[in-house]
Amino acid sequence: MTSHDELTYFAGFDWAGDHHDIIIVNASGRVVADFQIEHTAAGWRSWREKTMAYQKLGVAIETSFGMVVEQLIDSGARVFPVNPKSARRYRERKNPSGTKTDRHDAWALADALRTDGHAWRALGPKDPIIEELRILCRDEVALIEERTALINQLRQALREYYPTALEAFEDWIAPSAWAFIERFSNAEVLIQKGKRQWEKFLHVQKLNRPQTYEKRLEIFAKAGEWKLNSGLVKAKSLYALAKIKQLRTLATQLEEYRRRIEELFANHPDSGLFGSLPGAGPKIAPRLLSEIGSDRALYDDASGLQSVAGTSPVSFQSGKIRKAQMRRACNRNLRHAMHLFAHNSVERSSWARAYYDALREKGKSHAQALRCLGQRWLKIIWKMWQSKTAYNAELHLKNQLAHGSWVLELQTA
Repeated sequence: MTSHDELTYFAGFDWAGDHHDIIIVNASGRVVADFQIEHTAAGWRSWREKTMAYQKLGVAIETSFGMVVEQLIDSGARVFPVNPKSARRYRERKNPSGTKTDRHDAWALADALRTDGHAWRALGPKDPIIEELRILCRDEVALIEERTALINQLRQALREYYPTALEAFEDWIAPSAWAFIERFSNAEVLIQKGKRQWEKFLHVQKLNRPQTYEKRLEIFAKAGEWKLNSGLVKAKSLYALAKIKQLRTLATQLEEYRRRIEELFANHPDSGLFGSLPGAGPKIAPRLLSEIGSDRALYDDASGLQSVAGTSPVSFQSGKIRKAQMRRACNRNLRHAMHLFAHNSVERSSWARAYYDALREKGKSHAQALRCLGQRWLKIIWKMWQSKTAYNAELHLKNQLAHGSWVLELQTA
């Protein structure tokens, strides 16, 4: 693959939904091409035709994935993704007056690639399983967020017309709670059906556990104490049933996503590595794999992975002021996955629990303690990833003994 030193032309690609502005400069910074293409098949054919004259072309663009990036790579260009915040600074450097147009943005990117691109990392060959897994995992999270929004809307409706349901059920992700609303749409219907129907429902839904069974029956019996406007009840009943239909459809789609994610994860050679992490489980392990990837050359050491994951703090020093701040510029999907993994590992790893508890005793918040724990886990994960070795608790204990880890002292205290 062409390195930055071998590039002879540098393009700035300002992409948009329906068209893209392109500026190409040569090694001396002179603009040699200035054009716009439509985001259509014909537009991309035009891109290939126009860039045939510029061999060894590098392209700077403010994204690292998507159809535009795929088209650029397929055309043979060397693609260099640029952080949007960096791109804004490059634009301000070229246009201190504040001028901003798509053409100026493309020019700033092209010249930045020419002058500073030697320190940038170009996109390498992509693992097709990792790419599909990453998109599926991110979309699954988006669907889960949609489910949360629907549940919040449902709970708000129930709060307005059916408080008995909220009192009787706490977990509204569970289909049994949805089935209750479908079977007994409001308090009047619940009272009319009677105790025999309540007991039958709880039995069918397998909700006859002793610790909750009698309590729910008592709550159902008191449903008639609420006096509400009949118009409100009818309208909100219909709204609640509509939300439940949406939730059931979404639940079916999430099951399909989960099956595909588990299938892809099982077929990847690194699945055993990430699956061995205590607390990762079938949901978090694929997310960690998809975000970290399989390109071992991507991170020279653990600190690079820690920075991308957002666990490594940002240093600020000015005069006598020295402080560390939470890293904001990072892969937020990886940071979220590491937060969940660190949380789960506290319950499944003795050293993780000891480390977390020690940080909490020092006054760290829950999120801060998990971030620090994630920082330590990423150092372990990077080593596992590089050596292609699954996590071994006994080996980790030996390493702690060999290095005199203070965490080990907490475990044995």
